[in-house]
Amino acid sequence: MHHIRTESWSPLAQGGEGVFDQPLILRLAQKYGKSPAQIVIRWHIDSGLVVIPKSVTPKRIDENFDVFDFSLDKSELSELAALDAGKRLGPEPESFNKV
Repeated sequence: MHHIRTESWSPLAQGGEGVFDQPLILRLAQKYGKSPAQIVIRWHIDSGLVVIPKSVTPKRIDENFDVFDFSLDKSELSELAALDAGKRLGPEPESFNKV
């Protein structure tokens, strides 16, 4: 087994797409005393994904790292996974950079 991990590109949906307004994410943020972004980052980590959120704001960079003092349970992970709308923010990987 090679233990290759998938990297989550644009894991916070560039702050858009209504991700941070989802009632489930808001409820979990309140439950854990975290921001919606931290809930999303933690979902990626607990799902075994490599997550590299981008920010140029020092406060947000610090916030992005402050996700290792809690974890989501299996039912929360499943509920969050069910929010997947199948949207893509970046280029289609099958045709990206083809000549």
